[in-house]
Amino acid sequence: MQRLLYFALLVLVWQCRSSTAEPDAILDKSWPEIEAEARGTTVYFMLWQGDPYINAYLREEIVPLVDSLYNIDLQLLSGQGTQIVSTLMTEIEAGVSESQLDLCWINGETFYQLRQINGLFGPFVDHLPNSQYIDWENPFIAQDFQQPVAGMECPWGNVQQALIYDTTVMTTPPQNRMELLAYAQRHPGTITIPSDFTGMSFLKALLVDLAGRATPFQGDFNPEVYETYSTQLWAYLDSLRPYLWKSGTTFPDAVAPMHQLFANGELHLTMSMNDGEVDNKVAQGLFPESARAYVWATGTIQNSHYLGIPARSGNKAGAMVVINTLISPWAQWKKMDPVVWGDGTILDIERLPKAWQDKFADIPNRQFAPDRTTIQDRAILEFAPEYMIRLYEDFRTYMAQ
Repeated sequence: MQRLLYFALLVLVWQCRSSTAEPDAILDKSWPEIEAEARGTTVYFMLWQGDPYINAYLREEIVPLVDSLYNIDLQLLSGQGTQIVSTLMTEIEAGVSESQLDLCWINGETFYQLRQINGLFGPFVDHLPNSQYIDWENPFIAQDFQQPVAGMECPWGNVQQALIYDTTVMTTPPQNRMELLAYAQRHPGTITIPSDFTGMSFLKALLVDLAGRATPFQGDFNPEVYETYSTQLWAYLDSLRPYLWKSGTTFPDAVAPMHQLFANGELHLTMSMNDGEVDNKVAQGLFPESARAYVWATGTIQNSHYLGIPARSGNKAGAMVVINTLISPWAQWKKMDPVVWGDGTILDIERLPKAWQDKFADIPNRQFAPDRTTIQDRAILEFAPEYMIRLYEDFRTYMAQ
């Protein structure tokens, strides 16, 4: 039902385009002044809370850190995507002067929608001292779904979609759509696709496989390109459907239940938008040590996730201080550890002081996930946000009903 809101939201988005946030004097302040204003305040942070390791990292590492450094009370609120957009849009329509949110975990179509309603504060990123270390030369970081970040959101982490299999069950994992179909035909009921962000990202990999290259999907949204290749996509999925889990009559609504089905042996393949997630799932005891992650030969989506500040936040100083902490070398180093989170850094390690370069070099090696350097040549740059929005709606129309 959550994705049913997308079209309604898009209609409201255009109705709200004229909403503008008044200039904020905080951007004229020095960083010490911003820190002073942030001290002793509460920051309300809305984010996806679907992974216990991510939750633990924030709750056990970041919350006490900003408290000890700045006496900031960081409150973690559950919500993502549509909920963030609808919350901020409702506040705009109601003329609320101060938002209930100060900080949001966003990317892609959420960033696109919030920009349409002028729902974000900025540009603020250049004001963060630690932004000097961000790898802005990397297009997978500097662009969010083909959209220049332009200081309106701050990069937080970088990941690539990976598939996960059990080597004791699947000796030769499929590397493209035809091998996936063949495997599903031999092992009916063991493959599925989640109906969430991860699943839609997998559909993009299928589109690239169908097109033979990623080029048609680069640049602005092209309706003709989408119609051409999405028609082939739904035809392919229609041929795959009889061999899917529960004969394709239903789909997991998130990766968490899909991971559980994989752990129980009901599924032979699961997937993640974090190429390093398999390591913490093994450490957690959910996946067996025989689990491995890999990237299709035809490529998978690599993208970054970001932190945004609502235009009507009543505590922009606190939000900026928290973001600066989250992109600090320590916080980025900590979450990159495979058994903490395994999230890829958005920092250019070579710009860091030598001591920090050494610490990043000493991060424990992944045991069950591929090394990032071995999969970079299979990374596909994100499509424009309209492709994701169309995939959500069309998946519901062609597959989920």
